[in-house]
Amino acid sequence: MVEYSPMMQHYLQTKEEYKDCILFYRLGDFYEMFFDDAITTSRELELTLTGKDCGQEERAPMCGIPFHAAENYIARLIEKGYKVAICEQVEDPKQAKGIVKREVIRVVTPGTVMETNLLDEKKNNYIMSIFKNGIYYGIAVCDLTTGDFRTSQIKDQNNFITLLDEISRYLPAEIVVNPIMYDCVQEIGKIRERFHCFISMLGEEKFDTTYDLFQIQYEVVDENEQKVEDMKEELFCIAASNGLLSYLRETQKNNLDYIHKINLYHTTHYMNLDMNARRNLEITEKLRDKSKKGTLLWVLDKTSTSMGGRLLRRWLNDPLVDVCKINQRLEAVKELKEDIILRGDVIDSLKKVYDIERLAGKISYGSANARDLISLKNSARQLPDVKQILSKAKAPLLKQLFEELDCLEDIEQILETSIVDDPPISVKEGGIIKLGYDEEIDHLKKATTEGKNWILEIETKEKEKTRNKGLKSWI
Repeated sequence: MVEYSPMMQHYLQTKEEYKDCILFYRLGDFYEMFFDDAITTSRELELTLTGKDCGQEERAPMCGIPFHAAENYIARLIEKGYKVAICEQVEDPKQAKGIVKREVIRVVTPGTVMETNLLDEKKNNYIMSIFKNGIYYGIAVCDLTTGDFRTSQIKDQNNFITLLDEISRYLPAEIVVNPIMYDCVQEIGKIRERFHCFISMLGEEKFDTTYDLFQIQYEVVDENEQKVEDMKEELFCIAASNGLLSYLRETQKNNLDYIHKINLYHTTHYMNLDMNARRNLEITEKLRDKSKKGTLLWVLDKTSTSMGGRLLRRWLNDPLVDVCKINQRLEAVKELKEDIILRGDVIDSLKKVYDIERLAGKISYGSANARDLISLKNSARQLPDVKQILSKAKAPLLKQLFEELDCLEDIEQILETSIVDDPPISVKEGGIIKLGYDEEIDHLKKATTEGKNWILEIETKEKEKTRNKGLKSWI
């Protein structure tokens, strides 16, 4: 029997580790897919299916896409419910001995999309984990683009009904479950039927319930932003959170330290809107075609920022039951409604603020470019104006916002002194750091533009130092 070529052997080994993904395998300027992945990709993306010699009698089915256009193709596959593992060249082909070393650098899934142009700017892209033990559940949800992380546990009478209501509250793009949950065919079937989201199973060991280390690693707070000291009774929350965090680390292969705060909430603290009520009331999406137009959110959403749009959506999905908190919101709304000047100033000021939540997420994740940093700088520059306007407010909730608003002066200052006002999109293009920010960078920049003169200057200095007039440089 003829063996596969070394490259194909490595491809098959990598594919074995990512069986549930379409593997984008980098070969030169293209990402290539082989065998079943190639057939699936060519069908879903309407690409030409070709073949490649791989050491066997029959050519392996193959299709490929240019690496610079991969983002759009990945987005289309994610929309169709697939996961994509990106296997990249991690060494210089010119220095490689044998085949170029390749590793999977990231797995893109429906719930872990980071590219803002692929997301609805006024809608969170949640991924949820469900931990089942007996008749009880622990749930955790996260929006990777903002670092928003929430967890709760369900120990009511109609537990599965409550679980469906919580899924309906967040409408996650992806769900991760433990084996016990996955083996409940009837329950998983109902979730798939009603929500049409991607469901993955993780090993039971990922859903760890050790709470001492968990509380050291993460700041766990309640709905009032008060630190939760004792989590002995919240083991299902810990298990679901650990499962989700483990999945995020495995797929993103990146630093997720910006997810450091976890909100522990109780389902009884919000009005219980079951799944059918949410659908029939058409709060955030139409019953017929799932669109936003014509819904309650569509009528109310006059927000000036993406952050405000996402917050309004969450408020509509989570109606309060605490009378004090309800009255606080009503007083703030009343003041903004009656004080036309205050309202107008707030609106005008916020229109100049970009999506700081997702910009911060991209920077922490390591996917931001220099233009994202300029957007953050311009937003930070606007915050003192927002704070000044809020200083005139009288409602307790608006006063609280004024007192807690960080104007990010230090961030604005460092970006102002370091990044040019109109930087290129790609870091590889250079020309991002301002002259005068760093002496060594200035020196290297000068070397790239005035290299010949620089070498001649060195030659002159060395001649004087060595007293060797015959010393010459090779340019």
